[in-house]
Amino acid sequence: MDKNEEQGCVSMNIERFQTELQKNDIHLTQKQLDQFETYWKMLVKWNEKINLTAITEREEVYLKHFYDSLTGAFYFPFVQKENDPAPTLCDVGAGAGFPSIPIKIAFPHLQVTIVDSLKKRITFLEELAKELQLENVHFYHDRAETFGQNPLHREKYDIVTARAVARLSVLSELCLPLVKKNGYFIAFKGSSGKEELVEAQKALSILGAHTENVHHFHLPIEDSERTLLIFKKDKQTPKKYPRKPGVPSKNPL
Repeated sequence: MDKNEEQGCVSMNIERFQTELQKNDIHLTQKQLDQFETYWKMLVKWNEKINLTAITEREEVYLKHFYDSLTGAFYFPFVQKENDPAPTLCDVGAGAGFPSIPIKIAFPHLQVTIVDSLKKRITFLEELAKELQLENVHFYHDRAETFGQNPLHREKYDIVTARAVARLSVLSELCLPLVKKNGYFIAFKGSSGKEELVEAQKALSILGAHTENVHHFHLPIEDSERTLLIFKKDKQTPKKYPRKPGVPSKNPL
């Protein structure tokens, strides 16, 4: 136990960030570490103008945003298979870029699409991607319900992610229409994950997916509970889903 843990502080410095990731076979280059540091600086700077996050302390951002986003890679392979095209990932309601931008930094081969309903957040992410020199990242200012009915995006993605967006019964309707058949939907949840999974069974069945894996774990240092839910899509989502904006949250499946 280090000094910070003894004092009960929530602190993840860059060295600890690296060490914890290395334990899970994620090895970052100096360039990638520099990208995370620039990300934090831009997040703090832009947060003064627009509400991106309540968490701005460097060590907390590294733990609760950067590390937390990368926990998805502990349980799901974001690697590119030999002779296969780069996997496509769509992040729904990414907010300040979580989990997709940390995943993209760690796995630069990914082709990433981000959709968010707030134009200001999209503007921040566009500037961030430019500053970090990220390639193959595309941003869309749209509601997930509308985006999921767009033939250019519907059932086009290998992986769809979402973190801190909505309860799973609602989130499934926003995300699964974007997933290709045999693709994956990954939901980043806290301690409520198991309970949400139970109430979302009907929605998952209607939308064409089954639960592939459920992973429960705790963040280091602060020991808060996390649940990573991984769903595989077995069949096409009926055309009526997602329903019109606002309907999924008002009347979950």
